[in-house]
Amino acid sequence: MSRLVTLSLAAALVLTSAPAEAEVVPPGARAFGIARLKYGGGGDWYEDRTSLSNLLRAARERAALPVAGTAEAVVEPGSAALFQYPFAFACGHGNIKFTSTEAVNLRRYLSAGGFLWVDDDFGIDTSFRREMKKVFPEDSLVELPFSHPIFHGLYEFPGGLPKVHEHDGSPALAFGIVHDGRLVVFYSYDSDLGDGLEDEDVHHDPPEKREAALRMALNIVHYALTH
Repeated sequence: MSRLVTLSLAAALVLTSAPAEAEVVPPGARAFGIARLKYGGGGDWYEDRTSLSNLLRAARERAALPVAGTAEAVVEPGSAALFQYPFAFACGHGNIKFTSTEAVNLRRYLSAGGFLWVDDDFGIDTSFRREMKKVFPEDSLVELPFSHPIFHGLYEFPGGLPKVHEHDGSPALAFGIVHDGRLVVFYSYDSDLGDGLEDEDVHHDPPEKREAALRMALNIVHYALTH
């Protein structure tokens, strides 16, 4: 997937009206879909089980993106199918591990125009940072300032990431990897946006926290498709 193809897809997403709900968006479709990374290492890559369907629904209803369905696609990081999705998501509590082949494929995907959002469910920080060094050994994760446009897209977040769940009492932080002048990886740490996107009966979070998580997630999608 070239950067030009990604930008063309983004333009189509903004300008095309949303079709009726269907199943998982097939690879290469002109409708917006999200690829959930099924990574190795034993971590629970499958967590936040209702989060992406809720995000896809909101992307259609609030951002007018042409979403063909509200079911996520599950894609391994070494798969060629990854290149058919402009936006990938990963989360979990445990260990993440990429093979050398997966690291090379993920680097190619991100360098060609793909975007990866990783949401720490509290526990993947050490392994995630280690594995991203396999993907971009020359680029470090850097903390994003509150002035970054990802916090000022569809919705305003002048104080950065919202805090959905408390873990060790630290503030929610946003990190990113900038490669060739473009933000290619967004890492939400100690925020638990994914939990805030879940169905209400999963974590019983108050409406204002769920709304904040949804708005921030829509900002991330909007940024990925317009930058």
